[in-house]
Amino acid sequence: MTTQQQPFDTIITAATDHLSSIDPVMRTTIEQIGPCTLKPDPDIFNALVDAIISQQISVKAADAILKRVRAAMPDGVITPEVLAGYDADTLRTLGVSAQKARYILSLVEHVQGGQLVLEELPTLGDEEVIQRLTMVKGIGRWTAEMVLIFVLGRPDVLPVDDLGFLEGVRAAYNLPERPKRAEMLARGELWRPYRTFATWYMWAWRHYVQRNDQEKKHAVSL
Repeated sequence: MTTQQQPFDTIITAATDHLSSIDPVMRTTIEQIGPCTLKPDPDIFNALVDAIISQQISVKAADAILKRVRAAMPDGVITPEVLAGYDADTLRTLGVSAQKARYILSLVEHVQGGQLVLEELPTLGDEEVIQRLTMVKGIGRWTAEMVLIFVLGRPDVLPVDDLGFLEGVRAAYNLPERPKRAEMLARGELWRPYRTFATWYMWAWRHYVQRNDQEKKHAVSL
């Protein structure tokens, strides 16, 4: 049985055991954060629309726009068939920027035209998935990596261009500055074949540190 065929909970257990055994900092992080709660969402199209809308805006703003888009869909489900009937101006009335509206419609065209067959993606290797997705205007490598992690549940993805991840690494390992791409790739070799879960814990550690800092500031202000 390959890693991809195993139940995801089993992969999480194996990953956390492995990371704890080979990296003392990761072990401390895992103990502090607790169990990994990553759970892949199989709706690839919805995830891609979500990723496009979420680019370069806050989580709160992205959630509000997605809520409006879903509310405009029959049964609240975002599908290429329904979006094919929309134009950029209609999407803009839902809060989607002009540029992102073009990206979403490009995605719809690729899916409906057969250039991007979403059902094939789970059967492909990581790099081939990235190659297929980045053919769509507005979908770059980072977005494709998020799909690998949060939709397809691939266990060994290292998004070295993700600032939240890099800030988590800087904080967890007490680095003087955010690690550069080459340094991060080298550091990530230690975490193979479970770099996805190392990434998840670095994201979680960043949020943990931010939350503690906010609580300290609040306590001082009282």
